[in-house]
Amino acid sequence: MCAAKAICSKKEFVYDTLRERILTASLAPESRLIIDEISDDLGVSPIPIREALQQLQADGLVTIEPYVGARVSKIHQGLIQEVFGLLEALEIISGKSACTRMKERDFLQMKKFLQQMDSQLDDPDGWAASNVQLHQMICQWAEMQLVQALFEKVIVQWNRLRRTYLEDVFCAHMADAHREHWLLLEALRTRDPDRVEQLIREHNQHALDAYLAHLG
Repeated sequence: MCAAKAICSKKEFVYDTLRERILTASLAPESRLIIDEISDDLGVSPIPIREALQQLQADGLVTIEPYVGARVSKIHQGLIQEVFGLLEALEIISGKSACTRMKERDFLQMKKFLQQMDSQLDDPDGWAASNVQLHQMICQWAEMQLVQALFEKVIVQWNRLRRTYLEDVFCAHMADAHREHWLLLEALRTRDPDRVEQLIREHNQHALDAYLAHLG
């Protein structure tokens, strides 16, 4: 029992460590993940490493090929389009619902939150964390827990894109994205679902275009 618990604990340690390195781009896309090297680095046996790699593969962060081994998943045009397609769909669902449910206090809360984000435009990591929180708040106002749970899974991949292309894409696009958040607040106040959907589509398309343009 104790041995099983210890293995589980080590697996979680390996999983958390590798996941953080992948999401912060310390481990670049397509980097090889060699079990012996990870074992030496983290001081754990191969068993929890293999278990952690399987979990990371389920998350879409690692690719394991028989007789080849494990690598950090490649970031390619198809993945970027998939991430932004999912984000757009989830944000449209929650945004259209939120605009019919939000109360005046919610609009005031969103306004104060956007004002806080105004002061974070020179802090990409802080602004990005607030950006995720903003969309979580909209899901809450929409009263859509399942959408929020799915959003949080997709945002893991978005964070990886952001970290990988921090200087080249994310920072350059951040101010424009924030201005679009203010436009979204105005649209939510109108309680016009079609206008909300239009703005969310434009918001995501602008970001997608920026990433695809960088990849060429």
